[in-house]
Amino acid sequence: MSGRVRAAVVGGGIIGVAVARELTRSLDNVDVTVFEKEIGLGGHQTGHNSGVVHAGLYYEPGSLKARLCRRGVDLLRQFAAEKNLGYEECGKVVVAHNARELDRLKAIHARAIANGVPNVRMVGADELTMIEPHARGLAALHSPRTAIVDYRAITNALAQDVRAASGNILLGLAVTGVEDHGREVRIRSSRGTEAFDVVITCAGLQSDRLAHAAGDPADPRIVPFFGDYFLLRPEKRSLVKGLIYPVPDPKYPFLGVHLTKRIDGAILVGPNAFLAGGREAYRRAQFSPVDLRAVLGFPGFWRFAAGNLPAAAREARTMMNTRAFVKEAQKYVPDILPRDVTRGPRGIRAQAMTSDGSLVDDFVITGTSRVLHVRNAPSPGATSSMAIAEHIVAEAMGRARLS
Repeated sequence: MSGRVRAAVVGGGIIGVAVARELTRSLDNVDVTVFEKEIGLGGHQTGHNSGVVHAGLYYEPGSLKARLCRRGVDLLRQFAAEKNLGYEECGKVVVAHNARELDRLKAIHARAIANGVPNVRMVGADELTMIEPHARGLAALHSPRTAIVDYRAITNALAQDVRAASGNILLGLAVTGVEDHGREVRIRSSRGTEAFDVVITCAGLQSDRLAHAAGDPADPRIVPFFGDYFLLRPEKRSLVKGLIYPVPDPKYPFLGVHLTKRIDGAILVGPNAFLAGGREAYRRAQFSPVDLRAVLGFPGFWRFAAGNLPAAAREARTMMNTRAFVKEAQKYVPDILPRDVTRGPRGIRAQAMTSDGSLVDDFVITGTSRVLHVRNAPSPGATSSMAIAEHIVAEAMGRARLS
């Protein structure tokens, strides 16, 4: 391909903007355009998460997730330092309460070592209270280099680099179609139809719909799950110094309530996980009839629900009862009382699910030689965003034979 390369990115979350920046860094002859339907960047999953920079404790050694997470942490830390953005290595403890959890924790420790997580180690109950004075447990895995950031601030700084490289970021402009015509790709939006040489969609909560409309298979589909947080009252923030997590239980599809320090000093308690009333239903009692019909008409959701009734019951209790929510947190920090918390933010997880009811837990990238769709970018997606961008842009350049 000769001349200027016309590249478009659909989606202004952290991964989309990181991809746009990587395009400007990888190609000397590229004109990059980002389409974002909201009036600001990072308005969905990027701006509604807890801000944790995951160190890579849990992932299968050698897997794409593990490699992109570790690479992503290094890139993110360097970028935050360059841009003078907050990046705090507050540390994380994963707390076990019984022998079964301790066995699982030891397996996580082995994975963390294999993944090259720095300074990670097992600690006993006494040392746990030295790290987190109000936490209680049989033992814990301590990851002192686990960090926190403001991912929306990171996204806006990435966008500054895109604009500095003459990239164009279009806000408030929803993409309604992507058509691959072989020699070019046409994007339809409210300002008309435009042609590009390569298109990368990073549409998060709408990723399956956009990909399917462009000719991709319907599966995996996005099923939205909300996660509600409470906030510790300011006078109670001293109960938590960093991040206090449970040991993942393979019986449950989601992690459960934990405690997270935020970069602004606030302490999040949560989240729970329950079917959301819509893909963008951030307000309680908000719902979308279109989104609900799509979920309730999807056989995969019912298969998933049938296999996770105990988890659904647990999450329903935390959704309806503040005391039940706080009781989950008290397993790790007993001194937290219901009166110590106030209602906090809500996030929506874009959970990819197959027709057999399985949750997709790895990155999914599909498409053609000129169109790449990021169909799934689960946690640690934000942590890995700059490494994911390297991976996606290299893939796009290879497919479209760009140089």
